[in-house]
Amino acid sequence: MSPSAIAVKAAAAGLDAAALTDHNSALNCRAFKSCCEKNNIMPIFGMEVTSIEEAHILCLFETVEQAEELGSVIYDKLPDIPNKPEKFGDQVFVDTEDNIIGEVEKYLINAAGLTLDELFDHVMDLGGMFIPAHIDKPVFSIPSQLGFLPDMEYTALETTQIPCPVDTGAHSLIMNSDAHYIDDIAVHSTVFDTGELTFSSLKKAIAEDKICLF
Repeated sequence: MSPSAIAVKAAAAGLDAAALTDHNSALNCRAFKSCCEKNNIMPIFGMEVTSIEEAHILCLFETVEQAEELGSVIYDKLPDIPNKPEKFGDQVFVDTEDNIIGEVEKYLINAAGLTLDELFDHVMDLGGMFIPAHIDKPVFSIPSQLGFLPDMEYTALETTQIPCPVDTGAHSLIMNSDAHYIDDIAVHSTVFDTGELTFSSLKKAIAEDKICLF
């Protein structure tokens, strides 16, 4: 699941755009940008943040710098618990050739010390998209953690199935592969009805609900 492997697989699967969303880290986004450009894929930068409520939130941005800025905030808010590679696996970030640049010391799967509201404010201040992840899953979704879906100005909600068993109200839905393995990329996807392929046009299509889920 290196940035280069993701970009190559996304192109082979016929995707026009793909997002890299490591858990609580944006350190692989810079390499992802170059890899996507080589494969004619529009890159979306971000991370899957675990809020203090232990809910997973997709935080997506137009630029690497925006994603890295939130990444710094999140890292500072993670508990000072070191990763144990022999138990949990390596937490590395790489260059475009898959060479390891460095390794993250803190264990990234922990919850960051930010509430949903605080995280939302950070994402909005950076011009990003705030999308609760896999809201229909029994763990690490907002409904599973809180028992309900708070009234917030979500950019959209991510579901893993249609129809979605959660009451999503008037919010737009997207469906992603949520791939943790290379062969899972593009298992599910969202088609955006937009005249151009840009970050702002995707946000506009979501706001106008001009999307189809596959």
